[in-house]
Amino acid sequence: MKVAVIDMGTNTFHLIIVEVIKDDFKIVYREKTAVKIGEKGINHGMITEEATDRALKTLTRFQEVIQEEKVEQVFATATSAIRNARNGKDLVALIKKETGIETRIISGIQEAEYIYYGVKKAMDLGSKPTLIMDIGGGSIEFIIGTNDKIIWRQSFEIGGQRMVEKFQKNDPILEDDKVALIEYLNLNLKELFEAHAEHQPKTLIGSSGTFDTLSDIYALKESVDRPKEATEYPLTLSSFQIIHEELLTKDRDQRLQIPGMIPLRVDMIVVASILVNYLINKLQLTDIRVSGYALKEGVLLNTLHALKEEETLKSS
Repeated sequence: MKVAVIDMGTNTFHLIIVEVIKDDFKIVYREKTAVKIGEKGINHGMITEEATDRALKTLTRFQEVIQEEKVEQVFATATSAIRNARNGKDLVALIKKETGIETRIISGIQEAEYIYYGVKKAMDLGSKPTLIMDIGGGSIEFIIGTNDKIIWRQSFEIGGQRMVEKFQKNDPILEDDKVALIEYLNLNLKELFEAHAEHQPKTLIGSSGTFDTLSDIYALKESVDRPKEATEYPLTLSSFQIIHEELLTKDRDQRLQIPGMIPLRVDMIVVASILVNYLINKLQLTDIRVSGYALKEGVLLNTLHALKEEETLKSS
C-alpha cells in the first residue's frame, strides 16, 4: 500500500510518498516547494491572495503525483500560518474544492508531538533528556524527551518568517536589530527556560529546514560525507559557530554563494541562526545533532500506527 503525507508549512510544502512494508515504510517519492504561504500576511493573521494561488498551484501538482503513484491514502496537515490566519479555514475549504485534498489543521502541541516521533525514528535519543528544536516559518517547536517518552513540549508562534518581518530590516542584519531580536526571545521563551532548568538537557537536536542547510554547508566546507539515505546529518558546535559568524556578515547575494545554501533558506537563515546561537549560549548546550526526519515523518508514523490498529479491529 502507498501512503502520501503532505505537510503545509509556513514557508515550505512537503510531499512524501511511502510504500508501507509491514510495520515500516520505504520512501518512494519526496518533494518540497517554497510556497511561502505566510509571506506578507503572517504577522497580520491573514493568508494573502498571492500566497493562496501559490498554495493551490503546488497542491494541484502534488495531487497529480499522488494519482500517478497510485496512492491509496493521503494525509495532509497544515500548521502555524494556516491555523492562525483568520481566513485559514476558508483556505482549507478552497483546497478541498480545487484539489480534492482534505486538510487537517493541527495545534502547536500536536505538531511538537509529531516532530518528536519523527526525530525518534531517525536517531537514538538515549536515556538522558535531550532538547529537540524545529524552526518553522510560523512557529518553533521545542520538545524535551528521551528514547522512551516526551517529558515536556511546547510550540511558540515566533517562527522564522515572523522574525524576519519583525527584525531583519536590513541585510546584513544590523546589531541593533539583532539585540532587539534577542530581547524578544528573552521575553517569549520563558517557558522553555523554566523547562530546561528543571530537566537540564545538554544536547540540542535540530530538525528540518535551517538545520538541514547548516549541515549541508558544514559537510561541503569540511568535505564530510553525508549519505543520501542517512537519517542523521553531520554538524558540530564549533562548525556551527563559524557558519553563524559568516551568515551575520553577508547580504542575501553573498549568502547564496555559500556552498550548500539554497534559495529556499537564504532569507530566514540569519534570524534562525541567531536563535540557535542564542539558545546554545543561554542554555549552555554542549552538543548539536541534526535529524533527517521531522513533522511529516512523525505524521506518517502516527498514521501507520492508526491504520494498523484499524486492521487489527477489523480482523478481531
